[in-house]
Amino acid sequence: MSAGVTVRVPAKVNVQLAVGGARPDGYHDLANVFLAVGLYDEVTVTPADSLTISCTGADADQVPLDRGNLAARAAELLAARHGIEPNVHIHIAKDIPVAGGMAGGSADGAGALLACDTLWGLESPQSALLDICAELGSDVPFSLVGGAALGTGRGERLTVLPVGGDFHWVFAVAYGGLSTPAVYREFDRLNADVAVPAPVASSQLLEALRTGDTSALAGSLVNDLQPAALSLRPSLADTLAAGTAAGALAALVSGSGPTTAFLAKDADAAAGIAEALLASGSCRTARATGAPARGATVIQYSGAVS
Repeated sequence: MSAGVTVRVPAKVNVQLAVGGARPDGYHDLANVFLAVGLYDEVTVTPADSLTISCTGADADQVPLDRGNLAARAAELLAARHGIEPNVHIHIAKDIPVAGGMAGGSADGAGALLACDTLWGLESPQSALLDICAELGSDVPFSLVGGAALGTGRGERLTVLPVGGDFHWVFAVAYGGLSTPAVYREFDRLNADVAVPAPVASSQLLEALRTGDTSALAGSLVNDLQPAALSLRPSLADTLAAGTAAGALAALVSGSGPTTAFLAKDADAAAGIAEALLASGSCRTARATGAPARGATVIQYSGAVS
């Protein structure tokens, strides 16, 4: 069997996304509490004559198959650092919503980076991979690490957080995507006459994660981008209302949206909320899953399952 490496990499939800004002470089300082959830893409790399990409699965037709894909850029950056050519075929089996605020593209970048590092036998320390992840984008480092973490700066500087239990979530996938830059521009417009405070992580939320307290976490969830996402996509309010009416302990837009996230008290409640959301007609699909999830993980190497 020819050499190949498959990496499984999770989606994320921002249980807190505190956003500061725009910086001179156009980015925003963040206090971004990431939680990895059990929706995954799988990225497989195999030797090839040149760098190519393919994609199958949900919304695969929306995934760029050129050098603009973060998976391709990850292979190029890693190869450049080691003076080799990025001659691999990258296949993405997509299950994370595209343009949904769950870091699917970032996950693919992290997955390709780890897969190429493994395929090429580089054995790079995690710190070196995280440096490349930060160059790729603000959410990519967390996709590599998984679990829970606080992201500061523009989100790329991570502090791993302890999580004391499992949390049950439902994610409602909207019709169509939202552009992250567009949502940030709308945030800036909505706050043009406001003194935006410096972002700070919520001590109550961090404690809720540490102790595994679902009720306390429900009372602490916040997303400063939610008003901007709702301004651009008012129909998301109907989805949030439907999930809340179905018994969700808390509801919020995931990241820049338009995926909406619902915290449930247990797995049975999550299944019921997902069913109610689908019946409401306010979303394209709804998925129940758990958290935290592992970060990017090699699950197959040269045909041998790890």
